[in-house]
Amino acid sequence: MLQLLADVQNWLAGLKNDERGATAVEYGLIVALIAAVIIFIVSTLGEEIRDAFDTIVGEL
Repeated sequence: MLQLLADVQNWLAGLKNDERGATAVEYGLIVALIAAVIIFIVSTLGEEIRDAFDTIVGEL
């Protein structure tokens, strides 16, 4: 019984020190932030960018 308790304590201590999941969450948050910034920029400046490209294509 004591061995089982020791094994459970060791397992829980290992989970506490495991940062693999936290790293994945951090990368996910960074990707979400980058996507939100891109969406904001495209929705805000999309029409102006399209007009600029149309002007460039017209000049070519």
